[in-house]
Amino acid sequence: MSQGVKKNGATLESNKTGREVLPIPDRPHTGLITYDAKDADSKFPPIEPLLPPKGAPNVLLILMDDAGFGATSRFGGPCSTPNIERLGADGLTYSRFHVCALCAPTRQALLTGRNHHSVGMGVITELATAAPGYSGVRPNTAAPLAQILTLNGYSTAHIGKCHEVPVWQTSQMGPFNQWPSAGGGFEYFYGFLGAEADWYAPDLLQGTTPVDPPKTPEEGYHFDEDVADHVIDWVRQQKALMPEKPFFVYYAPAGTHAPHYVSAEWSDKYKGKFDEGWDKLREQIFARQKELGVIPASAELTARPKEILAWDDVSAILKPVFARQMEVYAGYMEHFDHQMGRVIDALERDGILDDTLVILITGDNGASAEAGPNGTFNWMIPLNGALDLETPEFMASRISDFGTHKALNHYAVGWAHALDTPYQWTKQVASHWGGTRNGAIVRWPKGFSGRGEIRTQFSHVIDIAATILDAAGIPEPAFVNGVQQMPLQGKSLVPTFADAHAPEHRETQYFEMLVNRGIYHKGWSACTMHSVPWVMTGALPAYDDDVWELYAPDDWSQAHNLAATMPDKLRELQRLFLIEAIRYNVLPLDDRKAERFNPEIAGRPTLIRGNSQLLFARMTGLAENIALNIKNKSSAVTAEVVVPDGGAKGVIIAQGGAFGGWSLYVKDGRPCYCYNLFGVRRVKVVGDKPLPTGKHQVRVEFVYDGGALGNGGTVSIYVDGNQTGQGRVERTEPMIFSADDKLDVGADRGTAVSDDYEVSGATFTGKIEWVQIDIDDDAKNADHLITPEERLRLAIATH
Repeated sequence: MSQGVKKNGATLESNKTGREVLPIPDRPHTGLITYDAKDADSKFPPIEPLLPPKGAPNVLLILMDDAGFGATSRFGGPCSTPNIERLGADGLTYSRFHVCALCAPTRQALLTGRNHHSVGMGVITELATAAPGYSGVRPNTAAPLAQILTLNGYSTAHIGKCHEVPVWQTSQMGPFNQWPSAGGGFEYFYGFLGAEADWYAPDLLQGTTPVDPPKTPEEGYHFDEDVADHVIDWVRQQKALMPEKPFFVYYAPAGTHAPHYVSAEWSDKYKGKFDEGWDKLREQIFARQKELGVIPASAELTARPKEILAWDDVSAILKPVFARQMEVYAGYMEHFDHQMGRVIDALERDGILDDTLVILITGDNGASAEAGPNGTFNWMIPLNGALDLETPEFMASRISDFGTHKALNHYAVGWAHALDTPYQWTKQVASHWGGTRNGAIVRWPKGFSGRGEIRTQFSHVIDIAATILDAAGIPEPAFVNGVQQMPLQGKSLVPTFADAHAPEHRETQYFEMLVNRGIYHKGWSACTMHSVPWVMTGALPAYDDDVWELYAPDDWSQAHNLAATMPDKLRELQRLFLIEAIRYNVLPLDDRKAERFNPEIAGRPTLIRGNSQLLFARMTGLAENIALNIKNKSSAVTAEVVVPDGGAKGVIIAQGGAFGGWSLYVKDGRPCYCYNLFGVRRVKVVGDKPLPTGKHQVRVEFVYDGGALGNGGTVSIYVDGNQTGQGRVERTEPMIFSADDKLDVGADRGTAVSDDYEVSGATFTGKIEWVQIDIDDDAKNADHLITPEERLRLAIATH
């Protein structure tokens, strides 16, 4: 890293305060100490606030989600993004910028400046294993960028999506050392910890405290509007109270991760624009990309993989469904661009935009193909391997729900591939540029003079941390909190700011995601695809049987495979991949998907051990990874409640939400149970009579049929050991109820599992003494009651 950055002739001060050791050690006063402060010899230097080197810029780092290289209009795409175009016109566009093919790995690499396996994020946190490269735990030898900047005097905020916290650490008991506003180094956090949210009703945190959205879905709430408001408000407050300090804001909106949520006001702008299908769209994007210069004139449009259906072969019933999916996505993208534009406008109105280094990365991976060949009404359905539920007729019947709170929609694979034009493949497929090449834009008028120029140096997301430190004149720290740091693995892009022909700063870069592998070296690339994104289960080939491909330096889009004609070159690059894999903790390779959702198989910790979990009133927001797993097994849920005079109503306990889950609640005085299968079917079992006044045990037993994952079972409701209702659930959810809606005691936050109640009125009106969840053999109880002695044994066993 350079030791200073020239800005319009001036060089930033870089290392005059021992910034290689953080926190910067305090230096005691060494002058004369007098007896009386009024003594004329009583002289102490003034207390000076910690500040970065003089001239260090504000930094606004924006990371889009699940947007392919060819999605935005700046990169030739069909989605109107005038504010992204404006940033590009005022700054530099990087057309060979790369990410990690999946969100959490890219985000961890971005915020640490190291390769994703080096910092434990070889895959998403929900699939973490005990292997160092896949543990989900950032080592303390890799202090995040935000911590480095905070300890150098920046004000720092993370607003939006996180997804870097180990799943077993996401409860309200922490530990918080990997959370954004604690161990992550940010002074302020507003957003959520997981992979995604219901953008109309997200599960939000401010710092480490759960908070409700400021508006309801009915009042027009949308996450992207909310986080844009928070960025604007936080920056204005920071400049009002600490004008001398620069800020670092990491702005990570929803756009454009599933569910594709946007009002008809935005999606209807695109009515009819995608009726010709994804093959025609690829051709249109490709032509625009050449006109814009974001790909060279010599680039070729790659062939559509055989696994993706040609538009001409799509059935007549599905073509309107698919066209509407893309209309909604395009409106969603434009809506994000508008909200980001509000942030840029606010910085400009407040006179601080030109003092701000703006870095926009147009996606943390390629466009998402995870919803399968037909897309989905409910994004949780393909994640659970239950695509058979969504027949063409079903999809056609729900077309008007796409984009609304009635769906959790995601588009078909063909659109994802089109939005990665001109490259092969999509998100998860780290072997090919369609999974890893995303555009980047840098705007910094006070840092360089270039406007509207394109940079083609091969660059990677790990370069961003080094670039920001270089621009701020801050050295890479050798020690942070007494721990010696692993060197940054990224390299600064600052030399390319002023020089379009600056030498390539990166000769070699490996890629790996779910055993889709690639290696780049001096222009050459070799790669092998191991699995497709939308298949969660089934046999995969042996790693050594994967077929490798080879592409030459002049093949911009990886269109011509030279493996058969240049086997020696291919073997050279294959060996280099193994060397890099060992260097950066990629081994052992691991292609398990569905299996790794189970922590017992994966080898990661769980908060809850054994077959029982005891919960209490007002415990809310418990993610599936920190609640006892009741799927694919028999279970019992028992609650001791006190019913007031006049009866009770509301939710006793609920897990999941409108698009999958279960709820035990009281309606019209009667105990009720609802099993919600992906928002497609709801099975309800109702007690025979109302609950009397006083203390009672309400119990639901589910006796699983056994056999394959997702089978059904029998549901029975008991009150004080006496059966009061019974029913059948023919099919259950095998993997995950929700990526956002969690388990709540005494309420149902987020979206409602059952249509028998509204979230706003779901709070239980009686008193909940305790709730106990039991599974497997512990769920069996001959008298259908939990005695005080049994509760005592559980309490002792968990201590």
